[in-house]
Amino acid sequence: MFTHTEIWTALDRLAESVSTSPSGLAREAGLDPTSFNRSKRHSGAGKPRWPSTESLSKVLNVVNMSFEDFAALAGNTRGQGASVPVIGLAQAGDMGFFDDSGYPVGSGWDEVRMPGLSDENCYALEIVGDSMAPVYRAGDRVVVAPNQTVRRGDRVVVKTVDGEVMAKELHSLTQRKVGLISLNPDYDDREIDRRDVQWIARIVWASQ
Repeated sequence: MFTHTEIWTALDRLAESVSTSPSGLAREAGLDPTSFNRSKRHSGAGKPRWPSTESLSKVLNVVNMSFEDFAALAGNTRGQGASVPVIGLAQAGDMGFFDDSGYPVGSGWDEVRMPGLSDENCYALEIVGDSMAPVYRAGDRVVVAPNQTVRRGDRVVVKTVDGEVMAKELHSLTQRKVGLISLNPDYDDREIDRRDVQWIARIVWASQ
């Protein structure tokens, strides 16, 4: 996927393309005007900070730009990206569409091109229903990277051995339990026995 520098470079170029500053871009999107300031791009200890997918989504909506066009602004020199399969959330819950590691199997999927994508194992899930609102709404697509390590605070897609598929925030992960925070406050948080989890995959992008 993109590097920290490439994403911020794309935001700077986007602001310039619409004749404003990063602060002005954030303000137009209804965000804190300092959200994209250079001082916010690293922590006090120098650790890179990333813009959230929600803030990027709001910016792209306000300037009427697709993710593909935004990705082109990053000027990624590592290739032209890849096409990834798009799988409906209902399909994801069916048996036979994924292997035990969370990789889609078979063929005949719709595809979407993701510029700058270097991970051939990524795929997109199309959200249905409101269980993940207001973060993800029906019709949104989340790009999932099943081979990336998941950590507390990551947004993830989880599939149980019973075929239930859900997008949550990972609260805890132990040898026995998986703790998940619901994105929609109308739905309960979950704690699932590890033996009941088929796979967990990290959400690396949301196209909204």
